[in-house]
Amino acid sequence: MAESMHAITVWQPWATLIAEGFKPFEFRGWPAPPRLIGHRIGIHAGARTMRRSEVADLANRLGGDDWRSTGLTDRAKSLDLLERVWRGFETRGPNNSLPLAHVVCTAVLGQSIRNAELAAKLGLPWANDSDRDEDSNWGWPLTEIRRLEPPTPARGAQGFWRWTPSDG
Repeated sequence: MAESMHAITVWQPWATLIAEGFKPFEFRGWPAPPRLIGHRIGIHAGARTMRRSEVADLANRLGGDDWRSTGLTDRAKSLDLLERVWRGFETRGPNNSLPLAHVVCTAVLGQSIRNAELAAKLGLPWANDSDRDEDSNWGWPLTEIRRLEPPTPARGAQGFWRWTPSDG
């Protein structure tokens, strides 16, 4: 039986941006629990359907001069991924271009860093990859990404929760 680990639910397309290695920080309103720093965690793509407005906002910011404020590291590949998501909105029915309610990767969680300090390191006034500034007070470094192929179905929960890879 596989060993369980803590996991955190992240909405799409951000979960896949982490899995692809383009999103080295998860932004939250609170620092990561100290007991999890240095440990491998699961990154769960939440069941919430993707929203056009959020995808458009992120794509517009990536296309602009201040694209680095998103904290994403590969502008072109991130835009390619968002273009695929955008095409998914053109079909009838749900946008299934990215997995929902699946653990998409695991990562090692680093020491949380206050947004102002992270932004200063990047030479920016603020860093945030979404339109939810109130939820971006802290950047959680994510390293040693291991993408799951295929992603593993999982229910998820708010905050950190226990996930066993064989739970499916």
